[in-house]
Amino acid sequence: MGKFILGKKLGMTTIFNEKSEAQNVTLVECASKVSIVRNQERDGYCAVQIEMAKTKNKMAKKEFRMATTEAKVGDEITVEVFEIGDEVHVTGLGKAKGYQGVVKRHGFAGGNASHGNKHAERAPGAIGSGYPEHVLKGKRMAGRMGGKRVTSKNIKIVFIDKEKNLMALKGAVPGIPGAVIEIYTVK
Repeated sequence: MGKFILGKKLGMTTIFNEKSEAQNVTLVECASKVSIVRNQERDGYCAVQIEMAKTKNKMAKKEFRMATTEAKVGDEITVEVFEIGDEVHVTGLGKAKGYQGVVKRHGFAGGNASHGNKHAERAPGAIGSGYPEHVLKGKRMAGRMGGKRVTSKNIKIVFIDKEKNLMALKGAVPGIPGAVIEIYTVK
């Protein structure tokens, strides 16, 4: 595992580069500290657990495995571990969209809006067959959509503010504003 940090997604904005080209970026506030250090002799593997404030009373924690650890409990991890131009993976909880039908959830076409069809424009159509005489497991149907762990890979860092611990990532990243996300490099 390479460099890593926990961050809080602040939202999206537009910044301009040296050529006056607009770039859509996601601003992330990054400030975390080491809470537990695991080593091979005591725990059977090497890892570092880092934490950051999720809300006023709650902490978000994530453990990153690595070959060796030089970190100590209480060490601060700031945006200084990354540089502009680094490509990182960003993992977070995607937006939850609630209970959705098959047209939105799976991209079904729906039925005809005319020619004798009534009240079935967004219905899934037939869901079973003659022989097993039951609905097969895994059939794409209406249900809860989103709210799952998502990873966006190879996101470029375009701006870093070391005083405010802010980082701007090119494009969109998973989650809602205020959500805790993991930012890391894979080597």
